[in-house]
Amino acid sequence: MIDIIGKRYYFFALSLLIIVPGLALLGYMISSGRLPVSIDFTGGSLLEIRFTGNEPSETDLILFFNGLDVEDVKVQTTSNDSYVIRSSILSEDIRGSIVQKLGEEFNTEVTVLRFENVGPTIGREVTQRAAQAVAVAAFIVTVYMTFAFRGVPHALRFGICAIIAMVHDVAIVFSLTAIGSVLWGWQIDALFLTAVLTVIGFSVQDKVVVFDRIRENTGILRRLPFETLVNHSIVQTLQRSINTQLMTVEFMLLALALFGGVTLREFATILLVGLLSGTYSSIFIAAPILVVWEGREWRNWFKPRQSSASA
Repeated sequence: MIDIIGKRYYFFALSLLIIVPGLALLGYMISSGRLPVSIDFTGGSLLEIRFTGNEPSETDLILFFNGLDVEDVKVQTTSNDSYVIRSSILSEDIRGSIVQKLGEEFNTEVTVLRFENVGPTIGREVTQRAAQAVAVAAFIVTVYMTFAFRGVPHALRFGICAIIAMVHDVAIVFSLTAIGSVLWGWQIDALFLTAVLTVIGFSVQDKVVVFDRIRENTGILRRLPFETLVNHSIVQTLQRSINTQLMTVEFMLLALALFGGVTLREFATILLVGLLSGTYSSIFIAAPILVVWEGREWRNWFKPRQSSASA
C-alpha cells in the first residue's frame, strides 16, 4: 500500500515552498503600492477598433501598445470582427496618435468604433461581498459536514480541515498570480476573481469525496489505527480523484491555456493550477491535517529529540 500519510510532512513542506515565496512577493507588492490590478478594479480607457485589410493578432497588438508605454493593456476580439482594447486612461490626442500609428505599423486601415473612459467594473464593495460570500459558504460547509459526519468521533474536525485545505488552494492561486505578474505581467482582474471562486467550489467538493470514504471506513475498519485507516481511505479514492479531475477538467484547461489565445491564457492557467491544487490538497493536505489533529502532533514539534544513547 502507498504510504501517503507517513510522508505527510514532506507534502506540507512542498506546499509551503510554493505558497510562502508567492505570498511574500504579494505582500511586498501591496506594501509598495505595486499590486498588479487591472482596469476592472481601477478604471481606464476602452477603445474598440476594426481593421480593413491586414489584421494583427492579439499578441501583436499587446506588444504594439507596450512599445508605446501604454499600461494595463488587455485585448479581446468580438463577434463582429472588431477588437476591444482596455488600457490605462488615454486622452483624445493620444488616442488619435495611437490609431494613426496602428495603421502605419500594420499597413492597414483602422476604424474607431468606440472610445470612452470607463470606471472600475469591480469596486471595493463587490470584492468585499465576494469575500463575505466565501466566508458564509465556508461556515455552511463546516456545519453541513459536521452534521453529515455526526456518527464519526470529532465530526467538526472534518469540516474545519476541509476549509483549511481550501485556504491552501486559494493561497496557491494568489502565490501563482504574484509570481506570474513578475514573470509574465499577469494582473488581478474579473477573470481572476472568477477563477478563485471556481477553485473554491471544486476544492470543497474534492475534500468531501475523500472524507466520506474515511467516514465509511471508520465503521468498517474500526480496529485499525486512525493513521492507517485514513491512508487506506485515501488510496481507495486516489484513482477516482485523479482520473475524474484529469478527464473532466484538466485536459480541457490545458488545451485552453495552450491554444486559447493570449487573453484567456492567464485565466486558464490559474484555473488549471488551482483545480490541480484542489485535487492535490484533497489527497496530500486535508486528510493528513486530520491525522495531525487526531494525534495532536504539534505537542512534539518543538521538543528536542532524544539521542539513541540517552534513550
